[in-house]
Amino acid sequence: MRIVYVLILFFLGFNSCKDFEKKETEKKVTPLVTAITSPAEKNSSLPFLFSDGKKLLLSWVEKENDSVIQLGYSEFSKGEWQPAQDILQGNDWFVNWADFPAIAENNGNLISHVLKKSSAGTYSYDIKLNLLPEGEKEWKTNLPLHTDGTPTEHGFVSVLPYKEGFFITWLDGRNTEEDENGNRGAMTLRAAEVSVTGQVRNETELDARICDCCQTTAVITANGPVVMYRDRSEDEVRDMSIVRWDNGSWTTPQTVYQDNWQIKGCPVNGPKASGLGNTLSMAWFSAANESPKVQVIFSADGGANFDTPISISENNPLGRVDVFLLDEMSALVSWMESQDGVAQLKAVKVNRDGTKGEYHIISEMDASRQSGFPQMERVGDAIYFAWTEISPTSSQVKMASAEVKRF
Repeated sequence: MRIVYVLILFFLGFNSCKDFEKKETEKKVTPLVTAITSPAEKNSSLPFLFSDGKKLLLSWVEKENDSVIQLGYSEFSKGEWQPAQDILQGNDWFVNWADFPAIAENNGNLISHVLKKSSAGTYSYDIKLNLLPEGEKEWKTNLPLHTDGTPTEHGFVSVLPYKEGFFITWLDGRNTEEDENGNRGAMTLRAAEVSVTGQVRNETELDARICDCCQTTAVITANGPVVMYRDRSEDEVRDMSIVRWDNGSWTTPQTVYQDNWQIKGCPVNGPKASGLGNTLSMAWFSAANESPKVQVIFSADGGANFDTPISISENNPLGRVDVFLLDEMSALVSWMESQDGVAQLKAVKVNRDGTKGEYHIISEMDASRQSGFPQMERVGDAIYFAWTEISPTSSQVKMASAEVKRF
């Protein structure tokens, strides 16, 4: 009997251990991200996320038919997206997979933009602002940002809350209009301040020759605004540059890091930056020497000087990067990467000393241009992701979140 009793205890203990191991295994495979119901319905695409650390906004576009486009937005509140709100619609917009509307907020005042065709030409469109001042119910739409009046390209906008209004930077093609001799100038980088009612002030040219169709990115540091972008030298080297507001004026453009990527066409793959005080981080894509890679770099003095770049991915990355500073010594970087014919949205925590955390797959995606540029923002202890999911018959903005500590 004693032997039987001992055997029973052994098997009970063995099964208990198996149950414990099973529970531990289940705990370890808990998904990193949690899906969030998107406020955007079918036929939606081109999401843009904005956060001031407390408030989270999402804008997107929806196709109603072959010619009408709707710009909508929503606010994330009490753990869910609020009902979608319309900003405006149009049938004369320029809608591009890499150059899409954005939204921002400053003390209850909202701003967004669209690209509106300015002539019958394919690549002639203006940036039009839409503003919703605090306390008002109707958007003020189609307000001008620039007044050069040329039928050329204007776009790739970055907008941030600044002072009592907004800081905006963009690519401006006014000098690319062909003159009487058939000559064309270069794409330029410009910036301005915009009030909450649409008055444009302090418009200025920041760089007279830049890459034609890569996104801009901007950060408000303790010293003032800084703008980072893909530059363009006379011999077609297209590396990342920075312009800073310093002691009451803009600095001359400076190269952030010399990849020496010489390419005759625009790669349509701009940088993203994040700031905290005078600490900056910037992520970018380069394919210099036919070696595609994603890198991130840190600055402790508002962009006057930068550390050595840290390689994030050299495993067939597609770029389409985003970055968010977690603190003065670490950042979260996201990017797209192609694995066995399938694109993945990935993210990793990287420290300023070069050490990195575990690489995480946020979602599988379509690798085509239709999937656009994934978005990433932080609110409190959570990171939010947004991207476009492509199906054979439609598209839809999808979303997920993850706890910061999980990275």
